[in-house]
Amino acid sequence: MTAWGKEMMIEDTKVTFMADTRMETTKALGLELAHPGPMGLLGNTRCKRFAMYLDDGVIKVINVSEAEDDPAGDDKPETSCIENMLKEIAAL
Repeated sequence: MTAWGKEMMIEDTKVTFMADTRMETTKALGLELAHPGPMGLLGNTRCKRFAMYLDDGVIKVINVSEAEDDPAGDDKPETSCIENMLKEIAAL
């Protein structure tokens, strides 16, 4: 996550990338990707494509990019992209 953060230039910002290597948070939030299409290609269990905004440990905004015809959110990631997240955070 550190290398990805450096590549995304989040150092010295309020953004934090976090790993969930044992999928504890992923499962607790119900964000486990279980659709047979993507899982048939990816193999091991993954989390859905999502972005979350927390304030003092409280989830204020969570957006999951998935659709019936796009369960992994690869074709339509806009829901969890920065532009949409900033719009929803500003509306709080």
